Amino acid sequence: MSLLKKLGYNRKEEVLEFNNKRSCGLWLLLIGLVLAISLACGGDFYINPFVFLAGYYICFYIANINKKVRQHFSNGKSSKFQIKIVYISLALLFILMFLIAGPFFAGFRWKFIWLGVLLATGIHFLVLYYTHGKSMLLIGFLCSINAALGYILKDVPFVYFGAVDAIIKILFGLYLLFLSKPSTSKNIK
Repeated sequence: MSLLKKLGYNRKEEVLEFNNKRSCGLWLLLIGLVLAISLACGGDFYINPFVFLAGYYICFYIANINKKVRQHFSNGKSSKFQIKIVYISLALLFILMFLIAGPFFAGFRWKFIWLGVLLATGIHFLVLYYTHGKSMLLIGFLCSINAALGYILKDVPFVYFGAVDAIIKILFGLYLLFLSKPSTSKNIK
């Protein structure tokens, strides 16, 4: 039995509805702006963790917890499988951050810590395909490649990779919020 079936999804019989693209777009737009502001205030940390965490939690509340905002930007409910995927992707995000960025905390190597966070975030976007559709595959790929380049191009300042990541999130946020329409997995061959 496949992992997807164990989680309650039968690809041959069930069509996924991607009804929350706009709320995902709002989240990406807000977190992209928070990332840009945190980067501008970064100093020795590259991304100011205090600004980032405060902005992250405020924006998380606005986009993901506030029921009025969620209802306004939603075009329908998520399936039980999709809700499980959201929780799995969040768990994966924190596990990957620990594994990728964690080893660099001992030496306070902030560039590689933040690149690890960005890479973990990009990878976790890939899993969210099952919740928000194929746009998550593209943003996941772009964010992951950007972070990987940061590891490879060690002499290039982090600010460039942080700025590219923020721009990717803002652009995808704008696309999902204003241009994307609800779709289904049936549309995807």
